[in-house]
Amino acid sequence: MRKSLSFILWALLCSCCCWTTQAEIFTSISQMTDLIYTEKELVQCLSEYIKAEESKLAAVKSWANKLDTLTRMSTSDPEGYLAHPVNAYKLMKRLNTEWSELETLVLQNPSDGFISNMSIHRQFFPDEEDEKGAAKALMRLQDTYQLDSEAFSRGKLPGTHSYATLTVEDCFDMGKTAYNDADYYHAVLWMQQSLKQLDGGEETVVSKADILDYLSYSVYQMGDLPRAIELTRRLVAIDSNHQRAGGNLRYFEGLLSKQLNELNQDYQPASEEPIQLGTYTRPKDHLPEREVYEALCRGEGLQMNDARRSRLFCRYQDGKRNPRLLLKPMKEEDEWDSPHIVRYLEVLSHEETEKIKELAKPRLSRATVRDPKTGVLTTANYRVSKSAWLEEEDDPVIARVNQRIEDITGLTVGTAELLQVANYGVGGQYEPHYDFSRRPFVHLNHDGNRLATFLNYMSDVEAGGATVFPDFGAAISPRKGTAVFWYNLFKSGEGDYRTRHAACPVLVGSKWVSNKWIHERGQEFRRPCGLTEVD
Repeated sequence: MRKSLSFILWALLCSCCCWTTQAEIFTSISQMTDLIYTEKELVQCLSEYIKAEESKLAAVKSWANKLDTLTRMSTSDPEGYLAHPVNAYKLMKRLNTEWSELETLVLQNPSDGFISNMSIHRQFFPDEEDEKGAAKALMRLQDTYQLDSEAFSRGKLPGTHSYATLTVEDCFDMGKTAYNDADYYHAVLWMQQSLKQLDGGEETVVSKADILDYLSYSVYQMGDLPRAIELTRRLVAIDSNHQRAGGNLRYFEGLLSKQLNELNQDYQPASEEPIQLGTYTRPKDHLPEREVYEALCRGEGLQMNDARRSRLFCRYQDGKRNPRLLLKPMKEEDEWDSPHIVRYLEVLSHEETEKIKELAKPRLSRATVRDPKTGVLTTANYRVSKSAWLEEEDDPVIARVNQRIEDITGLTVGTAELLQVANYGVGGQYEPHYDFSRRPFVHLNHDGNRLATFLNYMSDVEAGGATVFPDFGAAISPRKGTAVFWYNLFKSGEGDYRTRHAACPVLVGSKWVSNKWIHERGQEFRRPCGLTEVD
């Protein structure tokens, strides 16, 4: 009776709220936390160096004060002073011994310890490529979640309660990163923000002329000649001897005059409105469904209407009376009807997720993808995360998780891939992709194609990080301890192209997942073939 009452209450709760599908740095928060402690140690070392320098300076000041008193007395009457034999002896002693000691003290370098410590830690510091990657991650978040540079600069992001601000120099460096990559769209946004904060009175070492130089040329590259001319005129007014400004201004004015003559139009002054997100159109890139994908990441464009929602249910799942699930069946919720995607609740305990993270952290490395032309594993900008592979021999918890996946799905994991653990940090993402291989069968693993995906969420994410399916408009938000499951192939073995999915960039938080890719071999009697291509 108690069990049935519990089920009724849980089912009622599901009917009220469990079908909501709103979506909520360098690539691994886990490894970046080590840098926090490294920086803390360096700050402590710096404090010790400052104390040593202060102690050294205090000793030198003490010497100086004592010697100042002595020299004032001795120089007032040199012969009278030296007439006393003790004074004559002490003068010899000071010049022969004590001044040498003072010289040794001055030559001591308390910075040696600090420099040595820095040298040890420097090998683990982020390099220029890491800094560049972090800047691009902020721009990726800016695009995906339609955040203007002002919001980023003031640290006002969804899901945050504390603000971390960017200075004029920070915004300027962001703009330069984009500019050096010929990404003039983002260069404009960040140079404009840098200029705005400078004009607002913020103290900085960045010159207004430098900002206007980058900004005016980037605006020109975006095709806005009137505004490029206006900005260049401001630059000339500040620095009439600027090596490029005068030539650029003449070139821009001549180009605009030619265009106006060809179109038989009059000159229209540039808009005085600040350049903001939406002023210029973001250039197209390699991803055809970019707009749909990013809209789903923001929780927009979801296709779950009331009629479709009414076909979704939640239930207890005992794995067709699997002995390990009879006493404690899994809570299963429908996330989508076709293709069928389900979520399982309470799949991993807190202790299990922490143990898996602990095992994975030392092995995390930049996640790779298989080049569709060569088949070689390589890193790619569209997959930004760090991952590790864990096997049953690593710890009993891995064996338990594998067995649980087999019990829940009814599919053998004997031919499945190892458990892959991934950590997404700042702007971490995986753009739309298929889990199954679309290459000829001869190139597939001898265990066949990836039949199904079992994805464990091992952390909650404050903002961003949803799993989205652009083809049919679904967004599944991470919920710690739950897992989602879907088939990548029809029963015929043909790929289900509707399952193209993506991991949205993490806006705030650290996203941990682990997944099991289940292959075809061994499933012949567990999931028999269908009669048509789309069964």
